[in-house]
Amino acid sequence: MDPLREYLKLETRRQFFGKTAMGLGAAALASLAPKPVAAAIADATAGGRVGGLPDLPHFAPKAKRAIYLFMSGAPSQLDMFDYKPAMGEWFDKDLPESVRMGQRLTTMTSGQARFPIAPSVYEFDKHDNGGDGAWVSELLPHTAANVSDLAIVKSMRTDAINHDPAITYITTGDERPGKPSLGAWLSYGLGAETEELPAFVVMNATWTGRRDAQALYNRLWGSGFLPSQHQGVLLRSQGDPVLFLSNPQGVDEDMRREMLDGLSAMNEQHYEAVGDPETQARISQYEMAFRMQASVPDLTDISGESEHTYDMYGPDVKTPGTFANSCLLARRMAERGVRFTQIFHRGWDQHGNVTGDLPNQCRDIDQPAMALVQDLKQRGMLDETLVVWGGEFGRTVYCQGPLSTENYGRDHHPKCFTMWLAGGGVKGGIVHGETDDFSYNITQDPVDIQSLNATLLHQMGIDHDRLTYRFNALDNKLTGVDGDPQIIRGILA
Repeated sequence: MDPLREYLKLETRRQFFGKTAMGLGAAALASLAPKPVAAAIADATAGGRVGGLPDLPHFAPKAKRAIYLFMSGAPSQLDMFDYKPAMGEWFDKDLPESVRMGQRLTTMTSGQARFPIAPSVYEFDKHDNGGDGAWVSELLPHTAANVSDLAIVKSMRTDAINHDPAITYITTGDERPGKPSLGAWLSYGLGAETEELPAFVVMNATWTGRRDAQALYNRLWGSGFLPSQHQGVLLRSQGDPVLFLSNPQGVDEDMRREMLDGLSAMNEQHYEAVGDPETQARISQYEMAFRMQASVPDLTDISGESEHTYDMYGPDVKTPGTFANSCLLARRMAERGVRFTQIFHRGWDQHGNVTGDLPNQCRDIDQPAMALVQDLKQRGMLDETLVVWGGEFGRTVYCQGPLSTENYGRDHHPKCFTMWLAGGGVKGGIVHGETDDFSYNITQDPVDIQSLNATLLHQMGIDHDRLTYRFNALDNKLTGVDGDPQIIRGILA
């Protein structure tokens, strides 16, 4: 007997039985499993999904899938959605301390001698949304024309003031790295709608604004302590859409199939001997990669789309990697059953040169984002597809760096920012929440990050308090183990 080998068996079996006691077992590991494996756990399959926990969804979902358009770097709410006409009279005057109230600052502006107000140089118009109307900047003409389909939330707030913890917080529910992302939680809880594509796909789009941009790490779409097959699969715009998707030189499809069958048999033997659930995850990931060799090229080939569709998404749609191209692919993924698609668009960190960089960023995303919403709507898919747009925090009303009537910069601002949602049981044509005259403090209906994530889960049929995973002696949740998240009832149909 090898004592070390027996010890390792004991540890992995202990992990395995601990996970099955929490209701995971093979069921949650099968979201990407081949049919023979999935057949063995058929009792855990419900509602047309592949894998997922047997008691989910907790209630009838409004949305079957979600598409998250993440504007990394923090869009300026003051120049896009949060119209503050009174600031015109405050140009170059100091922000009152009664407004700032000791709010902590980043090191980029904390050393400034003063905090001069920088009113937006952009014109705003009020657009009919069936209610009181929504103010939208001239930078977003396509968004303005479609406000009747959007729920604009002007009262978002966060605890983080720097990019990496703020992005980590909104994507994983915790400022500290290592937790599962929203998409991973959805994959774990609901499984996949298809066997041909992953449940969770990520794209990083190109941008035309500020060239220096905050780095993005794959932990933002990672699985954390959840089984590894729930992490997002990155779809690339150059080379193979997915790394290692193509067969090596000299290996054809039949040979690859034979190799996978042999590897699967070896892994099954290892699983029987050791009982490590990650072994089954590995088997399912190999099988998914094999199926993706056919499904991904079909997904990314947009040559069969109509000219009308190309015109909707704009002139960049045929250029791989652009935001427009990514949005069209997101619609195609929704059609094919991808549970959660996330598009990251970088370059929104305008500490200076707002009037030089922000118009380019808005031009990148305005038409494609609205085309995505309208495309889904025309195909009868918007009601079951939740679309979310937003960044990690907002921007300050005071100027960072030189101020003129033509240009200015804005620092990070966590106390209020704007997001919008559409489809998936969200009420269109409404504005939720308000801020003060300086777009500095929330005056009505504040929404924190955990409440946003609880609402997204709710629309997918999940009670955020009941989707848990035992790790480090805690029943971990996307929405954390403290705080009091509230569903944003005011935006729900």
